[in-house]
Amino acid sequence: MSTPPTTMPVHAMLVLGTRPEAIKLAPVARAMAAGPQFEPIVVTTGQHREMLHQMLGMLGVDVRIALDVMRTRQQLSDLTARLVRELGTVLREQRPDLVVVQGDTTTALAGALAAFYEKIPVAHVEAGLRTGVIDNPFPEELNRSLIGRIARWHFAPTPAAARHLTDEGVPDEQVFITGNTVIDNLLWVLAEGSGTSAFRTDDNACPARDGDMIRRAGPKRILVTLHRRENQGERMRGMGRALTRLARRGDVEIVLPLHKSPAVRDALLPELDGQRGVKLVEPLDYLDFAATLAECDLVLTDSGGIQEEAPSLAKPSLVLRTTTERPEAVEAGAARLIGTDPDAIVTWAERLLDDPVEYRRMATAGNPFGDGEAARRILGQLAEDFAADVPVGLTTSGPYSTA
Repeated sequence: MSTPPTTMPVHAMLVLGTRPEAIKLAPVARAMAAGPQFEPIVVTTGQHREMLHQMLGMLGVDVRIALDVMRTRQQLSDLTARLVRELGTVLREQRPDLVVVQGDTTTALAGALAAFYEKIPVAHVEAGLRTGVIDNPFPEELNRSLIGRIARWHFAPTPAAARHLTDEGVPDEQVFITGNTVIDNLLWVLAEGSGTSAFRTDDNACPARDGDMIRRAGPKRILVTLHRRENQGERMRGMGRALTRLARRGDVEIVLPLHKSPAVRDALLPELDGQRGVKLVEPLDYLDFAATLAECDLVLTDSGGIQEEAPSLAKPSLVLRTTTERPEAVEAGAARLIGTDPDAIVTWAERLLDDPVEYRRMATAGNPFGDGEAARRILGQLAEDFAADVPVGLTTSGPYSTA
């Protein structure tokens, strides 16, 4: 594909389907829309349709094309096939200059694959995350590895992620360390100040970001997010039992936004519904989620993005997984990978709730994931490459060259 004339905007199709993708691509879409160099074409696949519709307007993102690919309890193979087919049709109609995907969802893989079939170059935001275990997390580890074989631009959030890519043979000149766009968006949302915390507001305590447990008359606040496929079933039921044990201490308030997945609800509702000290809520829009995160004392999660956001607000995180593609937070001391055993969950949570020295050590570890300038760096590199008098096709050199 030849370079577009420098006087014309670069038509960039941003493909997103889940709430995390919307959160992390919103800074890129806003930055593109704010200047003359790019024309963003935002396509939603509907993988998390209800969640997306709650928040895209709040994040300042205008959607050009909305697909509807989800079917009740559909298999991954069916979802992937439908995504590739429908995105291929959109790409042939729109003919963008590049496709931007984020992370490791089925939408991201399908977007990259459909673009490859149409010979349109791909930019991968949050590239290079790896656990080294192909089915953990499932299917995300395989998804991001396959996108790494397709992408022309690899925007890695950290030096470690960049090293994963170059170790796999991606040419150095196609890998760029940018920080993570989730930090851009978190800072933007908190500056807006329009979210509402899901925790009780019966006191006037302000969230602390200096590493001290928030002292208030009320309970200590724990934010929990659970959804990952490999944790569903008996493993997640065990996590629910661990949360019940923590709630029975009597000095904690647990908030758990329930994922829409029927499998998640089937596992957690029997364990937690009606339990004193546990507040089950519907998925929060991102403004409210950010406000809730800002007011919590501790995070228990099997999610990915929150491992990156929590350190910016001095919130220790216990990661309820056996692997993580974000080891930087663990290495920095801001998070701890504790697995899924209910006894371990209770032990580590109580250690942080009861030991102010350990709590402060984790809360003040700092954030290795960025400074809020990732979107600016991404657009700067894309603008430079499209303005340069060189091809910006699928690849330019190295083992992935199509020449």
